Amino acid sequence: MRFVLLAALALSVVGCTRWSMDHHLNTAYRAYDAGNCERVMLELSQVDRKSRSRRYIQPEVSMLRGQCLERQKLYVDAAQTYQFIMAQYPNNEYAYRARARLETLQSLGWYPPHSARSIPAAL
Repeated sequence: MRFVLLAALALSVVGCTRWSMDHHLNTAYRAYDAGNCERVMLELSQVDRKSRSRRYIQPEVSMLRGQCLERQKLYVDAAQTYQFIMAQYPNNEYAYRARARLETLQSLGWYPPHSARSIPAAL
């Protein structure tokens, strides 16, 4: 009987984590629609904490983060977020969306096509 109780408790905790992650992601989308990027970033931080074992959610989270950075006129940060998505998840749907956003930033002149890369200092 104890085993069944422990198993039920373990399954409910896993379900709660998934529900909580979905709740924070949905709240982030609602905040984005309302134009509240500070709230979006807070909710996405919660999603990041809940989704460490669920890597499939990371491209979506990063894409929304990049869009918010654009909305805040932090174009270089947004572009770097899009580059992260394309590098880490090249075959994901969000990599194609990130590439399109990056091309849009470049065509509008908000992000140079060949940005400067950091060079490590000589020792």
